Amino acid sequence: MAGFDTTPALPYNAACDERSRSLVAVSVVTVKFNVGQLLKSAVGTSQQYDLNEDIVGVDQDLQIVEPLVGKIRLLRTSDGILVTGRLHTGVRLPCRRCLRPFTLPVDFDLEENFYPSVDKSTGGAIPIGDAEDAATRTDGHRILDLTEVVRQNLLLALPMSPLCSPLCRGLCPGCGADLNTEPCTCQSEEGDPRLAVLRQLL
Repeated sequence: MAGFDTTPALPYNAACDERSRSLVAVSVVTVKFNVGQLLKSAVGTSQQYDLNEDIVGVDQDLQIVEPLVGKIRLLRTSDGILVTGRLHTGVRLPCRRCLRPFTLPVDFDLEENFYPSVDKSTGGAIPIGDAEDAATRTDGHRILDLTEVVRQNLLLALPMSPLCSPLCRGLCPGCGADLNTEPCTCQSEEGDPRLAVLRQLL
């Protein structure tokens, strides 16, 4: 593998192949970038990347069925790196009404500031403040890991009550039939027999 600082801002997962223009899927879900050179660059310097990443397993409670695709931009700021982008994937979820699983397309935006964990002048570790999230710090090798930020933003983008279709008819509360695919088998109520004479007059 090439040294971390030999190729400016090369996506970490693709470091073995400089010809690759997208991140390479790996067995452990990671979306990482080498930002060593970018951190040494002037404020305002930016790098853009196309993502096509297998993120199956990024969250044990989510069934990811499509790769993470989109574009992101890494911008050098005065105190770190601002990551912005628009991403898309697909998640398998049960419909709230009919309970049948379906694939939900999920689009979400990223906008997150990342900060270095090592002081570039002294080489010493920069302590994490009480209000800071460790997920938004680059590591000691100047690797920026988007994995946790992607996971959090994906979860926030999911609807509270997913529907397979706005027209989903759901399940019959009586017999449990899926009203999208089969008729209800409930028997009509006979009503109070004492009112039978009145019903005949209607």
